[in-house]
Formats: sequence, structure tokens, C-alpha cells
Amino acid sequence: METKELKFKTNINCSGCVSKVKPFLDKLENTDSWQVDTTNENKILTIKTKLSDEKIIDTIEEVGFEIEPIE
Repeated sequence: METKELKFKTNINCSGCVSKVKPFLDKLENTDSWQVDTTNENKILTIKTKLSDEKIIDTIEEVGFEIEPIE
């Protein structure tokens, strides 16, 4: 399976929010890196992973944040 870069619009809007999702994203297997651009009005999560969109969405929603894929 090939690594791909996925982008999502979220409501992860500050460093405190990032610290809440960090342990969940860090433990994902087959993920090279991730970051949240909290300065962007859409709070863009960019993740380099072999996982599906659905797995990332489930993980972020599990923490209590909203997330939707950007095409």
C-alpha cells in the first residue's frame, strides 16, 4: 500500500486541541507524519499515511473533534 497525503478540514483550533489529538495520531500505524495548521481558517490537518480517510476521520471523531475530507 502506498503512502498518500490526506487533508482534512477540522475544528482543531489551538495548541491545546492539538495536544488532545496528538497521542491518538502518534499511535496510528502506517503514518509517517501529521500536522494541523491552526492559522488556516479551516484548521487543516495534513497527514502522510497508508491508512484510509475513514480511519483518520474515526480517530479524530473519537477524540471529540469535527473533521471532513478536503478533495
